[in-house]
Amino acid sequence: MDSDGVSVPLIHEHLMMPCNDLRRGDCCERLEAISDGYYCTTCDFFVHKKCGDEASECIENPFHSNHPLRLGFLSRLQRQHWLKVVRSCDLCGKNIGDLFYRCEICDFDMDLHCAKYPPLEVIDIPEMHSHKLNLLKDRVEFDCDAKCGKIGYGFPYECHECDSKFHVDCVRYSSSEEVKHPLEVNHSYHSLHPLKLLMGQPPDYSDGKCRLCGRKIDDKLFYHCSSCNFTLDMRCVLNPPPKSVLDLKTHDHQLNLLPRLIFFTCNACGLNGDRSPYACFQCDFLIHKDCFGLPRLININRHDHRISRTSLIGIVNSVCGVCRQKVDWTCGGYSCQRCSTYIAHSKCATREDVWNGKELEGVPEEIEDIEPYVVIDDNTIQHFSHKEHYMRLNVNGLMCEVNKRCNACNHPISPQSFYGCMDCDFILHQNCAGFPRRKWHVLHNERLALVTSEVNIFGCSACHKIFNGFRYEHEDTKLDVLCGSFSEPFIHPSHPHHPLYCISPEDDEVCSGCNERSYHVLRCIEDNCGFILDFGCATFPQVVKHRIEDQPLSLCYGEKASGKYWCDICEKETNPNTWFYTCKDHRASLHTWCVLGDFMGLIPKSTIELWNISYEVVLNNSISRPICRHCKSHCIPPIILKKIGTSDPYFCSLDCIESFKRLWRAK
Repeated sequence: MDSDGVSVPLIHEHLMMPCNDLRRGDCCERLEAISDGYYCTTCDFFVHKKCGDEASECIENPFHSNHPLRLGFLSRLQRQHWLKVVRSCDLCGKNIGDLFYRCEICDFDMDLHCAKYPPLEVIDIPEMHSHKLNLLKDRVEFDCDAKCGKIGYGFPYECHECDSKFHVDCVRYSSSEEVKHPLEVNHSYHSLHPLKLLMGQPPDYSDGKCRLCGRKIDDKLFYHCSSCNFTLDMRCVLNPPPKSVLDLKTHDHQLNLLPRLIFFTCNACGLNGDRSPYACFQCDFLIHKDCFGLPRLININRHDHRISRTSLIGIVNSVCGVCRQKVDWTCGGYSCQRCSTYIAHSKCATREDVWNGKELEGVPEEIEDIEPYVVIDDNTIQHFSHKEHYMRLNVNGLMCEVNKRCNACNHPISPQSFYGCMDCDFILHQNCAGFPRRKWHVLHNERLALVTSEVNIFGCSACHKIFNGFRYEHEDTKLDVLCGSFSEPFIHPSHPHHPLYCISPEDDEVCSGCNERSYHVLRCIEDNCGFILDFGCATFPQVVKHRIEDQPLSLCYGEKASGKYWCDICEKETNPNTWFYTCKDHRASLHTWCVLGDFMGLIPKSTIELWNISYEVVLNNSISRPICRHCKSHCIPPIILKKIGTSDPYFCSLDCIESFKRLWRAK
């Protein structure tokens, strides 16, 4: 066995270390007592040795006989996303773990336990139900008649005599053959009374969390003492944290666990806790269990430099660079040696959506040139994307020439300064020319590279628009240059008095610009403000030229108005409370989509491939607007797609292309 790690290519992409700590994770969501396994420090990913050894790349299963099921695992970023949209086993309804089997064709998921041990087709459990139960072979929605009382969707057990239905897992845990855990345990952290095994939801009087780790009790089985209102989840019963710890990197003295509800401020991270800290009474030192072994030196996606662990922040009235909340300066955290005022809570800096999991202590820092151009003289540069010619600065701009576009963001050259090639038509906005070649971004944990090579099209991971210009990327994350150049604090003209920050929400939030829900948003953190922008609205051009007006159109951030407003482009009603474009004398209120369309990020005259069909990107500037092949109306947006090699080939939107494709396939 390699001391640097074990390669398990079928299970995970990185080297994994031997590990016997069940609290690291649960790949199969079954909490087996045997906890030997492998752990990836990069991804915080744990797999039981048994699960890894017995896994097959592809299996056949009677509950999904149409297609084989393939083994899948969640990467760090995928798990971060899936936690927001909880996925469950389509057979038993239980949340899937980090390993599972999946059919991509049917969007069908099955956890490891159901794949290895399919439920019996007929089962008889008199103590649970007086009749035999039969497993249905068709997925249905049902109300579970067991104690859990939850609505289910999947393959239930059904009683043909009284029409009762039960979750597969509710039947399993009621079967004496399935229950592998003792009904009572005497636990070292609760010596007053034995803990009783319970199933389903915790009692209403409890806080619904494990006393030791604070995790929400969402498993079918847990242990509880009703006299003391003391609850332990299966992880902490089977593999409890140690009673005492001596970790000289964390504290000079031995620390002892206090298994009780107690409000405290952690001396390591400066954040509050509500249960079971480790304590040093000699020093009045309290620490979360999770704050042991914090890395010494790391990169985070909120800051350009490395930040290092410090036992004392020492900067009064300091604010965390991640959550933007006040930091207790008498506690520990992370600070930047180059930027004297930049600090972060320890827990914030080491969050999964902030840190890539790499300890950099002892790793030399990379020194690289990220400047995008070489200065030739005061008005001339040589940009790395166009090394063959020099580019000269034009500070006067052009009056929204729609035929001249920036090769980075693909937006027209408006009354902004720009660099124009002295020998060809290559143009860059002055702002776009200054985008660094490498940068950190709040939406990704690895450094992104500015890529200028031609690409068919890509969907921006932030605003979800399609582009074929310059992009920031790392592996599957691709951001157009406008979204990719975002940095905190962000000042937008629609909200000039307060900066905006990209703070991860619990759920989709409503954008103040378009009133649409979005997950990746920029937020004002001032009390009682509530201003939110999604990346799509945040990157709208402030000034555009449209054929309907001789003068440039300006972006208006909504206004309070009575009466009805009409868009002069589509001739439909507008909502003046949402953002719109207007002319100089404010006579018009034009929908942003009518002005920009779906294809604003595509280079005119380029050829793209969309759903295996080739299209030409066309400026909609002819005297007679073409008819859309699907919606049969005159194409409104300034850029449309022309299907190559057919008559009547135009499409005005992505929706029209997708709807036409579905109708064509149905014929």
